[in-house]
Amino acid sequence: MKKTVPPEIASNLAALRHKRGFSAAGLAKTVGISRQTIYAMEAGSYVPNTAVALRLARTLEVSVEELFALPGESAAPELPSRQAVLLPGSDPPQPGQPVQLCRVDKVLIATSPSPVPWYLPASDAIVTGEPVAGRRTKVRAYYPDAEFRNRVLVAGCDPGISVLARHVLLAGVELVPALRNSSQALLLLKQGRVHIAGTHLRDEVTGESNIPEIARLFPKKAVAVFSFAVWEEGILTAWGNPKGIRGIEDLGRKDVSIVNREPGAGSRFLLDSHLQRLKIDARSVSGYRRLAPGHLPAAWQVRTGAADCCIATRAAARLFGLGFIPLVSERYDLAIRRRHLDLPAIQVVLDTLNRASFRRELESIGGYDTRAAGQQML
Repeated sequence: MKKTVPPEIASNLAALRHKRGFSAAGLAKTVGISRQTIYAMEAGSYVPNTAVALRLARTLEVSVEELFALPGESAAPELPSRQAVLLPGSDPPQPGQPVQLCRVDKVLIATSPSPVPWYLPASDAIVTGEPVAGRRTKVRAYYPDAEFRNRVLVAGCDPGISVLARHVLLAGVELVPALRNSSQALLLLKQGRVHIAGTHLRDEVTGESNIPEIARLFPKKAVAVFSFAVWEEGILTAWGNPKGIRGIEDLGRKDVSIVNREPGAGSRFLLDSHLQRLKIDARSVSGYRRLAPGHLPAAWQVRTGAADCCIATRAAARLFGLGFIPLVSERYDLAIRRRHLDLPAIQVVLDTLNRASFRRELESIGGYDTRAAGQQML
């Protein structure tokens, strides 16, 4: 009987390669080795030399220890745990909520970033003319000679766009986010008012995300569609779920109030489809006509107790320390006019979607699957 020879190293290369969106041939070409060598390393039967290991780690934006380990050791070590002092003066964060770290003298301090921007927003000008949406009006710019060309205007409702904005800024490109629901974002793209429209409109007949609606609105081959991430949407409740909400059917209870999204929002479509399937009259849902313009504003109302629940993403629930009851996983896409694909700033955005550092941060927020990020869907 032939003796089985254990692998010389434990390898996490295959999992990380797939997670970062690389094919074996693509990674091999980038690193300067053969595709067969990639497969051998993934099987643990080939031990790379130091130069190859470092090139792999740099390309996948991980440490060498995250790629390879000795047999019996974990090939994908967890992020290191550290002791930190929670900054007093506000409610302590719940497990899973994000914090920022700063060392003050010899003490590592953890502080919860505000999910609501209590600061003066960035601006370039002030409106001086009669403001009519969609019409030309006068503005007085702070920087008269600025052309504002190295910017990308993105309409959408995914809070994760702020993560993308931080990463593209490292390449000198500034994303200008405009909070709009999916239907509004696609309409603005059709009108030529934005560079990118973010959307999560699920077709109830096919179950496919976004492509059917985009095909209905735009001429064939007018728009390219790239995956941003797959996220989870569900019911957000107060921490501990004090009302005992189990599903959409509980939203018809008299002791449960919601905050809804405006017509045209993907979350509104999701709620309405569930209510229709369960034969629940929307008029019987307390708060159905109370609207919030986005996932985070809706979650904030639940956080403050203004409503018992809302429909939003798992990431919004984690940010505010709320309970989450999953309803659906769906793809959030970025739609771009094909004539804009060659713009250098757009190329930076598309390149960033494939970067491991961006994907890692977005995944850490919770509820995002970035394996298809940057993949062209249309």
